[in-house]
Amino acid sequence: MSAKPRGHGSDLMELSALKLAGDASLTMPEDGAFEFENVALPHAGGLLRYALHLAGEKARAEDLVQDTLLSAWRNFHQFERGTNCKAWLFRILKNLHSKQMRRKSRRPEVALVEDEPRFAIPERVSANQQIREAFARLTTEHQEVLQLAVVEGFGIREVAEVLQVPQGTVMSRLSRARASLRSVLHTPTFVRKEGL
Repeated sequence: MSAKPRGHGSDLMELSALKLAGDASLTMPEDGAFEFENVALPHAGGLLRYALHLAGEKARAEDLVQDTLLSAWRNFHQFERGTNCKAWLFRILKNLHSKQMRRKSRRPEVALVEDEPRFAIPERVSANQQIREAFARLTTEHQEVLQLAVVEGFGIREVAEVLQVPQGTVMSRLSRARASLRSVLHTPTFVRKEGL
């Protein structure tokens, strides 16, 4: 039972005819597929940015976003129209990442040892690199709240929903994260010195 595309050229319509192993199909009414395309897919870029933050590498982040969108597609009937789809998608992504991390902790990976560093250390560090390094020094909780509130533009209520913590906790973490970032950026090792 596959839906016929309406002629708007979307590859997403092909998802309605997709078959999975075990003969479980991913079917959605044509109007649902159109709504998913217009409501959920515009957030794919933000999902990828957050997944990169969580996963740390592009391939794993892309897989996480793909899993997130597939899960959202399968459960789109549970999405409450008129609510924030972006927050709903980010919550799915966060849950999937947490699930993957629990699985990974049960079976640890063996790390490969490299003989030489992959990248040379530059003599000059750009302002963006300084910010990235300062961001990396923050706690995971502070990184997460800054990523969602500042980079992704979520409000306090939405960040609280994604992280499943009280709004007061989000405000506190956000305030402390910003203060920590400022203090790290103003330490002598992060102040750019001329003549290097």
